[in-house]
Amino acid sequence: MTDETLLLGQTLGFDQNPFQTPIDEAASYRRRGGVLIREGLIVTVGEADTLKAAHPGVKVVDYGEGLITAGFVDAHVHYPQTGIIASWGKRLIDWLNSYTFPEEMRFHDADYAAEISKLYFDLTRSHGVTTMASYCTIHPESVDAFFTEARARGQRVVAGKTCMDRNAPDGLRDTAQSAYDDSKALIGKWHGVDRLSYAITPRFSPTSTPDQLRALGDLWAEHPDCLMQTHLSEQTDEIDWVMGMFPEARDYLDTYEAYGLLGEKGLYGHAIHLEDRERARLKEVGAGVIHCPTSNTFIGSGLFDMGGLMAEGQRVGLATDTGGGSSFSMLRTMAAAYEVAQLRHNPLHAAQLMWLGTAGSAASLHMEDKIGNLQPGLEADIVVLDLASTPDIAQRSARANDIWEALFPTIMMGDDRAISDVWINGKRAA
Repeated sequence: MTDETLLLGQTLGFDQNPFQTPIDEAASYRRRGGVLIREGLIVTVGEADTLKAAHPGVKVVDYGEGLITAGFVDAHVHYPQTGIIASWGKRLIDWLNSYTFPEEMRFHDADYAAEISKLYFDLTRSHGVTTMASYCTIHPESVDAFFTEARARGQRVVAGKTCMDRNAPDGLRDTAQSAYDDSKALIGKWHGVDRLSYAITPRFSPTSTPDQLRALGDLWAEHPDCLMQTHLSEQTDEIDWVMGMFPEARDYLDTYEAYGLLGEKGLYGHAIHLEDRERARLKEVGAGVIHCPTSNTFIGSGLFDMGGLMAEGQRVGLATDTGGGSSFSMLRTMAAAYEVAQLRHNPLHAAQLMWLGTAGSAASLHMEDKIGNLQPGLEADIVVLDLASTPDIAQRSARANDIWEALFPTIMMGDDRAISDVWINGKRAA
């Protein structure tokens, strides 16, 4: 007998991008809907009564007023920074030297990497995050630990060994050759295994010599099905540093482009202070730019131009950037994205925020055919939201005239208490 489960409640998915299509046309909402799951996949999304009648005897999980939607997709994280999240903020370079690099040096220890991996996945599951793209450390052990834990939980994730051969302390530098060799071996070991994907991962231009950037560009050319993730134009003093190190470069993006590290499957974290040429090239190749709002405000980096980039048709994802970001919660990240957009006089609708944290981020990872939405044929990664999880949220949502007004207080004030349930690959998360 086929194992089927029918989830009932309010349901929310997306047929189109709500930045490009009117909200009512982009979103697919049912006041009393259902999601039929079979063998890890979403089979049907429809009206609750219709689905119950069509599938008598199916196992039913009724969430009442709970909102059933896609699991959150976090497009840029640093799982090794779990233990240093919310450390007193400085500018980017100071923060790396004071907190990040000392902590990352500990990940040569496979047992410690496994311990933090388990903690990280526990924390993110409690916040309804079902997929993330993570930087590891220079140590292959850190990649092994992350993928091993994700595979045991059945999660679809992206990760890669961070590569750095300069401007990092002893114990956190590899070489151009070892970065290539280690990354190639890890691709062979993990990429495409179950729900795991590898991302070639130069940290950013200041910590990689031209030889290393070239080696990683060559590796990407050999494995074009892999993603490539790095950082771009996060802070103005970082940009000055980069341009001083690469005086021949036209701009920051050119320090990647010159070495084969610009492409459709590239993920460029932050991308705040972009030049016109950079924006044009990112759009031309269809690369992903990843908005990290809590990190950008916490470290004082600047205000991401969501309105302008979306108007250009850029591929944009949303991310916590933990631990530079100050929360594991995608709800808090959506709230921060709203606040940043407000400061740029571009208020975001609740539908746009939810799309960014689900379908939009999935598309930035080139996984929109697998995750990030309530659509038949997609993998059943699902989160159920309690839209009355705390007294202050409950009293506000009770006054709502539509789903967006009911949902917005949870986006702005919600935390792990708003996560009623999580399903990963069609199985209820323990």
